[in-house]
Amino acid sequence: MNSGPRHKKTVVEIPSAILEGWRQRHLPVRVIDVRSAPEFAAGHLPGAVNHPLETLGPIPVEPGERIVLVCQGEARARMAARRLAEFGIDSYVLRGGTAGWYTEGRPLHYQAPAGWSFERKFRLVTGMLVLVTTLAAAFMSPKWLVAVACVGVCLVVTALMDRHPAK
Repeated sequence: MNSGPRHKKTVVEIPSAILEGWRQRHLPVRVIDVRSAPEFAAGHLPGAVNHPLETLGPIPVEPGERIVLVCQGEARARMAARRLAEFGIDSYVLRGGTAGWYTEGRPLHYQAPAGWSFERKFRLVTGMLVLVTTLAAAFMSPKWLVAVACVGVCLVVTALMDRHPAK
């Protein structure tokens, strides 16, 4: 376990000055940002790691390590603190969250957004193929509807098999 609030049911908030003090004294602190990956990439506390609330479960904690939870405000961080407490993990919530941190003039770090996923690219190409062949059927020849039907059949088969073409 860690030297924290001793598994209290209530959520313990800390101001940003406390977090900065712990960091300046080189105390073991882990800042966990519980927002989604895109929110995290759009601006997060320096040194924070992203662990979205939806997937948060028991985490390993070093002896003496302080866990500080942060989100945009405080709501999700409070939910995360209660969830970690259920696993016997002490944590703190940063008062004001990322928004408060930034409002105080403290820096945020940013990540370049990840490129398009294969699934997103696949949907784009499939949609374009259906659109082009449908237009060809409408303006050139109804025979192009066969291509549209083939795309539809392939999508239905992959859905029924629960397999993506890239798998």
